[in-house]
Amino acid sequence: MRLIIHENYGKACRWAASYIAGRINSYAQNKPFVLGLPTGSSPLGIYKEFIGMCKEGKLSFKNVRTFNMDEYSGLGASHPQSYRYFMMENLFNHIDIDLKHIHILDGMAKEPERECKLYEEAIAAEGGIELFLGGMGSDGHIAFNEPGSSLVSRTRIKTLTEETKAANARFFDGDISRVPLTALTVGVGTVMDAREVLIIVSGRNKARALKAVVEEGVNHLWTLSCLQMHQRAIIVCDEDASDELKAGTVRYFKDIERQAIRS
Repeated sequence: MRLIIHENYGKACRWAASYIAGRINSYAQNKPFVLGLPTGSSPLGIYKEFIGMCKEGKLSFKNVRTFNMDEYSGLGASHPQSYRYFMMENLFNHIDIDLKHIHILDGMAKEPERECKLYEEAIAAEGGIELFLGGMGSDGHIAFNEPGSSLVSRTRIKTLTEETKAANARFFDGDISRVPLTALTVGVGTVMDAREVLIIVSGRNKARALKAVVEEGVNHLWTLSCLQMHQRAIIVCDEDASDELKAGTVRYFKDIERQAIRS
């Protein structure tokens, strides 16, 4: 695992966006680059960077296929709090991606179990996910794989905890009762199947979880700790998020990155 610590959220996002753009631009043009994407506030800075790069001609999504992590149950594509709506407004409407290459779970699916199964099959049909971009919840979860989720879970329906609903109530005018009770989400195993995973983390409210994910053992109560077992995992964070890490941990990872730059 690489841990890359930047001074602030903006610099962390610029690094992450530049890294992913480099991966896309250097990828073989005879096959698509399959990119996993999150929603929420964490990736917004990265998406703004992507949009700017596209407008400047430094990045193209014409050869990219995307798979989003999750979607609320019961929210249609036109609902302003659906994740499809979020992605269109914050990224897809502003870049040169072909809309038929976008994959997002259908929260209105009449057979949600079948929808989840077909989603896994669609990922496999594209050859698997090359890079999965994600965020981390304040309790250390990824996508909607909340504490206690199986670390080998696949795409499925997930009941949301009160903590997650409370955290997401800000998107529903602060009314927790309007937050859906369940969501369709990729599993931890689905994320771990990606050939590379990059997580963006910011803010002091994530510091306790980041400490558990980086410094403690693999634990299903901190589902993102699964990255300790991934061959190509990167966590990009700001200094606020690193507040609870041991000084030796911070020094170690910063030293590793300094040496990488020199070489």
